[in-house]
Amino acid sequence: MLIGGVAFGAGELVLHTKETIQNKDKTLQEILKEARQQNTQISNMIPKIEDNSLKEQIREINRTVNKIIETIEKKPEKSKKMNSFFSYYLPVTLKILNKYDEIENQRLSSNDSREFMEKTQNMVEKINKAFKNELNSLYQAEIVDTDAEMKVLDTMFKADGYSIDDDFERKDSKNG
Repeated sequence: MLIGGVAFGAGELVLHTKETIQNKDKTLQEILKEARQQNTQISNMIPKIEDNSLKEQIREINRTVNKIIETIEKKPEKSKKMNSFFSYYLPVTLKILNKYDEIENQRLSSNDSREFMEKTQNMVEKINKAFKNELNSLYQAEIVDTDAEMKVLDTMFKADGYSIDDDFERKDSKNG
């Protein structure tokens, strides 16, 4: 069992590296087109899944992936951060959902199948959180920059005598 686990881990590393290298040969448009197709396939899984909480997780993943794709389309310079997302995480998510649907449709009642279903549901929840974190990371620098600008603006308002808390009136205008 240990040898199998190590072999699986090594295979995943090799496969991950291979997929990353293949992604470097593709244009950004090709990568995004493939991502859109995979996300459509993820969306198409929703009616096939019976578990309502899993359906909602898949809906959220679909929405998040759409936002990531839209962000990269608008800001292609951010695509370098997303290489492993597009080359590994998104396709593996689709594979996991397809396998879940296949097992679910077989209506197996063994402990192994129930355990697989539960593990998959937990993994989909983790995937959902991870994808949301990916989206947040695309905007992190902009959030920090905008926060700094707001602090400077607030300081300028105060320095110029504006009372922000009193309907944005200048302090000296109250006296006149």
